[in-house]
Amino acid sequence: MPFSQRIVPNRIVIYAKNVMNITGRSERTARKILQQIRQASGKKRGDMITVVDFCRVTGIDQNLVIDFLK
Repeated sequence: MPFSQRIVPNRIVIYAKNVMNITGRSERTARKILQQIRQASGKKRGDMITVVDFCRVTGIDQNLVIDFLK
């Protein structure tokens, strides 16, 4: 299958850029949100934040976030 025709599976990791687009916040605030989620989830610095972690802490519906990331 050529590269341009590959089907990309749904991601489970969320990044600061995604938080910026979902919430409309600045990059710095998005990074702070991710840091707060890491602390709330008991994760270390550099650990990945999943969509489930993000939704649990922010209260945003998981289906909305998944649809947004497609």
